[in-house]
Amino acid sequence: GTDLSVYPADYLDYVALQLNTRPRKRHGFKTPAQILDEILSNPPTVASTA
Repeated sequence: GTDLSVYPADYLDYVALQLNTRPRKRHGFKTPAQILDEILSNPPTVASTA
């Protein structure tokens, strides 16, 4: 893989922010961060056996 240790942490944080705030066509032009927020705010339910 690529050795990311050659980059400063603040630069990697910047790149991560750019990627996570970029809208994606496959997600209906929502950002990955928006999709994650939706998933975390609506956890899947488990069917009960009662």
